[in-house]
Amino acid sequence: MPPIPADPTVLHPMPEHPRVILLKQLVKSPLIEVGDFTYYDDPDDPTAFETRNVLYHYGPERLVIGKYCALGTGTRFIMNGANHRMDGPSTFPFPTMGGSWTEHFDLITDLPGRGDTIVGNDVWFGRGATVMPGVRIGHGAIIAAGAVVTGDVPDYGIVGGNPARLIRTRYDAADIARLLAVAWWDWPLQHITEHIRTIMSGTIDDLENAAPGHMDTERLDPTTPSATDR
Repeated sequence: MPPIPADPTVLHPMPEHPRVILLKQLVKSPLIEVGDFTYYDDPDDPTAFETRNVLYHYGPERLVIGKYCALGTGTRFIMNGANHRMDGPSTFPFPTMGGSWTEHFDLITDLPGRGDTIVGNDVWFGRGATVMPGVRIGHGAIIAAGAVVTGDVPDYGIVGGNPARLIRTRYDAADIARLLAVAWWDWPLQHITEHIRTIMSGTIDDLENAAPGHMDTERLDPTTPSATDR
């Protein structure tokens, strides 16, 4: 009997721990996109993620979070609506206060946007991490607890601090290229299920060897020794 995959459509993947939710089943805004199995952990109210953790999201910029990401308690995304003018004497947003002040709303709406906020796949956010507008975070990155991410994070980079700085990358450039090429997060769910141990604790060689089609390619390649020849 083949191994059974986890269900990406449930809200609470760990029923005994309701603080953990899969975000894809929760978000309603068309401006937010979340991939399968990305979860948020919060002991207070994880279901309030869209209003408590995605802030000043008035559009049109989007928040895109990939698959298999882990968001620690208090991970927050500051969106472009938080921007204030800085080119005049005052940064106060007068037009938002009502009255005839609203006649000057163009002073708010013509602020330059910083673009979509994009998070890759398999990204781990530590507790209390904050991501500023328009940031792009690469696949496999780690965001340290309390980090304030003001700039882009490379694939498999580890960043921390305020503002967040690159501490190191998890692999060298050649190995990162191999990991991006194998892109395990795009494998069919059943295939991932069959190779969980390799994905979590194997080498890059192991991961490449486990990739869908790899064994078929070996069988079709006449230069590949058969099992009896090895």
